[in-house]
Amino acid sequence: MTFHPIEVIQHKRDGQGLADQEIEAFIRALVSRNAENPTPTDAQTAALLMAIFIRGLNPQELAALTQAMRFSGETLNTASLKSFCVDKHSTGGVGDKASLLIAPIIAAAGAPANQEDAYSLSDPMISGRSLGHTGGTLDKLETIPGFRTQLPLDEFLSITRQAGFAMAGQTPTLVPADRILYALRDHTGTVESPYLITASIMSKKLAAGLNALVLDVKTGSGAFMSKYEDAQLLARLMVETGERAGTRTVALLTSMDQPLGRYSGNWVEVMECLELFQHFSPDFAFTLPLERLRLSSDLLNLTHALTGQMLYLGGKAKTPDEGSALSHRLLADGSAYRHFLQMVELQSTDVAAAIAAIAQPAAFHKPAATRSIAAEATGYLAAMNCTEIGWAVQRLGAGRARPGDPVSAHAGIEMHAKLGDRVLKGQVIATLFSEEPRLLAEPEQMLRDTLQISPKPPQSIPLVREVLRKEDLR
Repeated sequence: MTFHPIEVIQHKRDGQGLADQEIEAFIRALVSRNAENPTPTDAQTAALLMAIFIRGLNPQELAALTQAMRFSGETLNTASLKSFCVDKHSTGGVGDKASLLIAPIIAAAGAPANQEDAYSLSDPMISGRSLGHTGGTLDKLETIPGFRTQLPLDEFLSITRQAGFAMAGQTPTLVPADRILYALRDHTGTVESPYLITASIMSKKLAAGLNALVLDVKTGSGAFMSKYEDAQLLARLMVETGERAGTRTVALLTSMDQPLGRYSGNWVEVMECLELFQHFSPDFAFTLPLERLRLSSDLLNLTHALTGQMLYLGGKAKTPDEGSALSHRLLADGSAYRHFLQMVELQSTDVAAAIAAIAQPAAFHKPAATRSIAAEATGYLAAMNCTEIGWAVQRLGAGRARPGDPVSAHAGIEMHAKLGDRVLKGQVIATLFSEEPRLLAEPEQMLRDTLQISPKPPQSIPLVREVLRKEDLR
């Protein structure tokens, strides 16, 4: 079949369905950039993205695009792990550090009876960086002294084999088509397309050689898909695309109307997870005050809900609820924390410094300046724009507006109240941290403008609003 980029663009522009071969040829030519096929120019690629944005993709087109992107470069061959590989992905939120808890719990669930046995369950987790108002797992992990997030694929697999999981970034050879397309989407106003989002997310997750995937699709004021029906469509597209590729896929639609847990930032989010690990671990003499534990309860509940689904798909539990109960036990008996420490040791260039920071996370947290925000009236914390909270975190230095921007380790926000809490006038409801005192003023005003106190409590919204499986798509 002769490939002409302009014909592919015209077909999609005019509402025609694209053949698998057309999509595959376009992506192959986009990545290879050689004389074998006419290489699409940036203008032509942008035109196709806009045509997809306007016309959408049918299920077969979406599956073909995802697969073409998945195989546009190197893929992760997980056969050597000799285990069932399961992972989770979040569409992005504020304070979302659940991956730091989930991956070691999965590793603990699949731990071998002895070192010669293979893990029956493992989590090779390829993560991303912060962008815009949402945080990134890699930026959080890199606040651990000497922690390496850029690993060759063979070392990534080796660490997963030893610890039951690894957490690293996408390599230059893994799904290169996504990097090309994403850069153009960012410049052409097509980032929000649910079809292009699905292809971007699922191509990377499928390239990791997963047997099962659990998706955390955020909805609410802090999510990219703030409207519930938009998040629901995205969830359905991703579940169907994963299942068509032979990967068992489940999506949870979860609320993102306030930051998840107590902290939003980089080190402070790692610190929150470490304090939870240490609070529950019988090997560690540390107890969180009940109020701090309560403020992290949504993080724990979401962690166990997602992990429960993963353990169910991986055959470790007969139902998701049974998987959630197992997740509770693996956190409470300290085994998940031990796996986290093992992973850090394997991925760090300075193990002593990394372990020292982890052992005393609050002491390691050293912002240059802090500022508190107090309630201006007695009442209930009734509302906030969670995206504004995320942008405030970014302006404190913890996030990036553009790829490649530096991020601060110790900048962030601690929330001392959750939606629906009754607060007294003068009570501190948020604390801001920054490594540059001059950066505090604007985020402080942003929080003062968005945190709303009301005489009446707000209507509560479930944390997990819906679960979508293959059978729910009919």
